[in-house]
Amino acid sequence: MSLLFHPHRSHFRYLDPESQLIMQKTIDFFENKGLTQLKHDEHERVWYADFLDFVKREEIFATLLTPSGYGEQNAYWDMTRICAMNEILGFYGLSYWYTWQVSILGLGPIWMSKNETVKHRTAKLLKAGGIFAFGLSEKEHGADLYASDMTLSPKPGSPGKYRANGRKYYIGNGNKAALVSTFGKMEAPAADGRADFVFFVTESQHPNYTCHRDLINSQNYVAELEVKNYPISDEDILARGQEAWDNALNTVNVGKFNLGFAAIGLCTHSFYEAINHASHRYLFKHYVTDFVHIRQLFMDAYCRLIAMKAFSTRSIDYLRHASERDRRYLLFNSLVKMKVTTQAEEVMNALWDVIAAKGFEKDTYFSMAVTQIRGLPKLEGTVHVNMALIIKFMKNYFFNPGEFPEVGRLQAPGNDDFLFQQGSTRGLSKIQFHDYNIAYHSKPLPNVKRFQKQIKAFKQMLMLAAPDSEQIKDIDFLLIVGELFSLVVYGQLILENALDLEDDLIAQIFDVMIRDFSKFALQLYSKTSSTARQRFFCFKMIQKPVTDTARYQKIWEQHIAPLKDQYVMNP
Repeated sequence: MSLLFHPHRSHFRYLDPESQLIMQKTIDFFENKGLTQLKHDEHERVWYADFLDFVKREEIFATLLTPSGYGEQNAYWDMTRICAMNEILGFYGLSYWYTWQVSILGLGPIWMSKNETVKHRTAKLLKAGGIFAFGLSEKEHGADLYASDMTLSPKPGSPGKYRANGRKYYIGNGNKAALVSTFGKMEAPAADGRADFVFFVTESQHPNYTCHRDLINSQNYVAELEVKNYPISDEDILARGQEAWDNALNTVNVGKFNLGFAAIGLCTHSFYEAINHASHRYLFKHYVTDFVHIRQLFMDAYCRLIAMKAFSTRSIDYLRHASERDRRYLLFNSLVKMKVTTQAEEVMNALWDVIAAKGFEKDTYFSMAVTQIRGLPKLEGTVHVNMALIIKFMKNYFFNPGEFPEVGRLQAPGNDDFLFQQGSTRGLSKIQFHDYNIAYHSKPLPNVKRFQKQIKAFKQMLMLAAPDSEQIKDIDFLLIVGELFSLVVYGQLILENALDLEDDLIAQIFDVMIRDFSKFALQLYSKTSSTARQRFFCFKMIQKPVTDTARYQKIWEQHIAPLKDQYVMNP
């Protein structure tokens, strides 16, 4: 059975029957639409009303994005099935995924709030087919929440009544959102003089709400919006103070996890299209897939794609198992957002080198995908922001492991309650992790052992030649250190093997990872500021994978070559 999603063969047996039906109906919607119409709508920037009509008719968002207790019996917030939908929507194009994604972000502050009135109102709007928006960033301040210019002012003589004024920028669904979860500040500071943050809801169709323009040339509507003297009551306020701040960041914790699965879907469709093209193209008396360098490109792209899926799938377990005492998910979430999406760019680069000029043709899925993939690493916090977050976990990960019960596969249907009660966003450097060596010792394969040698040298550098005060200020230096650390965590969850990967495929994945580790070690070695002692350890990190021709040939013949002509989207 293929490890990749296939519209006609992936039946989602791990989901309950009703959830399986939702996935199949979504696949059928896109297959019936066909590639020609999909590309026409993309080229002409057609608002996806047909998709939203389907979502409304089948109550897709209402079922998948309403927590237990607020909707029908089959409605619950389950990240396993949400991630399945992410992969399907990504497979057919990020425009359709995007309206789902920003709805999830918009719903986050609502479901995290204590405002039951808004929650029940939201459930009704979802059932009616509503979409949602997350009003956080601003043109002049980006995601700098401290500098927010959106203000909520008390209405004189009217207790519990307010007026909202301000602009928000880059707000997906801002044109049609049933509710926009809007972040701002109370006009008067709190009693202690600090900014009194506030989250409240607005309606995109209200007369005091204006969409000034669509900021991008796309099917999506990404709004610059403004509210002027917009009437707000206590019933519209979701949270204030530290709670509002925490809910903003905790919403991103949930939302950014979706990006990795969208990237997996997009790369999977592109892989099918690339191998179909290359395997039928006959040049210089050979099929293109017979060329050594083409096979290597496909091999690396496939291994990266399977690694993306293996890491992300295992990360779901930690997200669903999370609690106030177990916050390991915060590291793994950041890597799904940062590492998986940048690996997707590597996959697409390799596939584009295979299909070359074909990748520009307007009737291919690929020409759309290579443009869209560039956005994912830049959404919900840049790669740099997420890398800075990841580095905070490095000390405890390597030098202060904790004891945790083993987390098994968590695929049973159920509401992921903790996601809406994550609590304080402080104390990240205190979070502990289980010993990563457990996973690495579980697979004593030659390439895994060689990767462990690289990890050992990296850890020695952190102990004996740690970055000095000036290097810590050098963001580029720390980003390379973060890339090395990320690979260690990445390999750990791959080895925890949520996809039941065979040993030969794991060994081939680590062939790629050893080369990546060596690449970043060389970059660190070459930094102007690296010390002689740091360069000594970097040199130790540079390793060559253990090659195995028979293993390579087996992966090609059993995993990659059979994908030829296995999927072509309905024209």
